[in-house]
Amino acid sequence: MRLTQLLLPILLSVSFATARPARATGPRVGPPRPSLPRIELPLEELPVTSRNGTQLPPYSYSYSFDQLIDHNNPSLGTFRQRYWHTYEFYEPGGPIILMTPGEVDASSYTSYLTNSTINGRIAQELNGSTVILEHRFFGSSNPYPDLSVKSFSVHTVQQAIDDLAYFAQNVQLPMPGGDQLAPGKAPWILVGGSYGGALVSYAMNNHPESFYAGYASSAVVQAIVDFWGYFEPIRQAMPANCSADIEAVIAHVDSVIASNDSTQINTLKSTFGLQGLSHNDDFAAALQENLFGWQDMQPDSGPGGDFYHFCDVLEVKNGVSAGPSGWGLDNALQAWGNYWKSSYYQQICGSDDVETCLGTYDATNPFWSYTFVDNAQRSWQWLLCNEFGFDFDGAPANQPTITSRLVTPAYWQRQCGYRFPGAFPTNTTSAIEVPNARGVNGAYQGWSTNTERLIFANGINDPWREATVAADGSPNTGSDTQPHLLADGFHCSDMLIREGAASSKIKRVQDTAVQHMQEWISEWVPTA
Repeated sequence: MRLTQLLLPILLSVSFATARPARATGPRVGPPRPSLPRIELPLEELPVTSRNGTQLPPYSYSYSFDQLIDHNNPSLGTFRQRYWHTYEFYEPGGPIILMTPGEVDASSYTSYLTNSTINGRIAQELNGSTVILEHRFFGSSNPYPDLSVKSFSVHTVQQAIDDLAYFAQNVQLPMPGGDQLAPGKAPWILVGGSYGGALVSYAMNNHPESFYAGYASSAVVQAIVDFWGYFEPIRQAMPANCSADIEAVIAHVDSVIASNDSTQINTLKSTFGLQGLSHNDDFAAALQENLFGWQDMQPDSGPGGDFYHFCDVLEVKNGVSAGPSGWGLDNALQAWGNYWKSSYYQQICGSDDVETCLGTYDATNPFWSYTFVDNAQRSWQWLLCNEFGFDFDGAPANQPTITSRLVTPAYWQRQCGYRFPGAFPTNTTSAIEVPNARGVNGAYQGWSTNTERLIFANGINDPWREATVAADGSPNTGSDTQPHLLADGFHCSDMLIREGAASSKIKRVQDTAVQHMQEWISEWVPTA
């Protein structure tokens, strides 16, 4: 029985790598990562058979590949890089569909082998085989036994790109004829979402000999240090009354703190139960936490999520909802503060004291130096500090803002110095250059990529939209050979087949993408 026959009776549960459990040690781990939604399926229980009836290993069965530690110095040897694979729908001549889920332990993303995702649907309709490759320095795919600054010398975007190409060129897939499927002998389609989607664009630009076509969902292709744009899609799409009241509270917070009146500032912090926070920018940054729930939403998630619960706290009074302009500052400030004190602080901090949970100025806290492997947040922070930036801050003065302008790129970049001693400055009062952000945009063209046979799919409600080709400031409107597909989804919604069932616009994106892939694969000619 194929998964196709199981889709209707199975209730898929979607969870996110950005979910924020209660923290028991150290300060908050920072803003959410641009991660793929994870689909929870009982993969161990699903029978997998090929089209000729052959029993195949379960989707959760992992393989390993001898990957180069350093593509610039092959003499350093190799490390074991995990991957997952199925040829459930494969027929000779079909494509190999490769994806890395990016900055996560990939063992929780093997559902992307199946036709519950765009990967599997492309495989099903084009007679292809699907592969999931774990990113270096995440999960169990580690070139070195720790996540130290020294080990991270080979933790770069370019090394990750080269991993994808080297894998495609050298892997012998565990399937009939699997040693005869290298690029040139078979068409390879690279698929990815979020950071993994950016890698699709980068790798196709950097290694056109390896990847014939690509599908990049919510692809954060443009490295941006001053990334206030993360909050813009949220502000634009959230209920107007909630947005109005949040803007009012944030303007009040910035005004009170700017007054330098310690009595007023302490009173304000006490409203939220955060009077124990010593630094004002830590307090201002803590208020961003309530906005991150937006990234967890999908078209079928409904109004019961954390974000809408937060808005209801502000906008529903005595059973009556506020009009478009909200209830105003006084109500919103007290309601927001009571929410923190009654439940939200416990939800995100557990039993930690406020300085331990939300403070970021204790450079001696051992949290900053946790170098154990499978510490995904540390591995991702290295890429942010070194190559992407993506510092979540307040909007410029000429723009409305739902997050405090006291939170600046310098606030986040100071923490880079704490996490990675010797690699970045520790005392910053103004924004510093992320060392390689311009290099990323220059090397792989960012918004301006002209790569052909590359589909960009985006959601208008995606908080990461402003780093994608669908950003308001992007100069790239797409072309016949680089289709840009936009729907009413959130982050990577179009990668999930169930979201196509929830939104006809997402379904149209998925159908159109498959049609393009069918056309392109029909034109592919072997070169080896």
